[in-house]
Amino acid sequence: MSATETEDTGTDHGHHPTAREYVQIAIVLAILTALEVSTYFFDFGRIAIPLLIILMAIKFVMVAGFFMHLRFDTKIYSRLLYTGLIFALVLYSITLAIFVFERAPSA
Repeated sequence: MSATETEDTGTDHGHHPTAREYVQIAIVLAILTALEVSTYFFDFGRIAIPLLIILMAIKFVMVAGFFMHLRFDTKIYSRLLYTGLIFALVLYSITLAIFVFERAPSA
C-alpha cells in the first residue's frame, strides 16, 4: 500500500490550526483563567458561580476542540465529549441546588 492510497481513504479532517493560532488560543485561555482567578480576589456577588460555570464550559470546549483536535475529527467523538460536559453541568447544578436549599433557614 503506497502513501497515496492511505491518503485517499477519506481520513482528511480539514484545516488544523497553525502555531500562531495555537498561541492565540492559549492567550485567550490565559485571559479566561485570569478572570476565573479574579473571582477569588474581587466580590462578584451572586453572579460569581454562574460566571465560573460559564467560563469553565467555554474553556472546556476550547481545549477539547483545539488541543484535543475534536474540532477536526469525526463528529461522534465531539458528541460523546460534549454529552459528558452537559451531564457534568446538570449534575453539578443539581448538587449545588441541593446545598443551597439545604442551607435555607427552617421555620
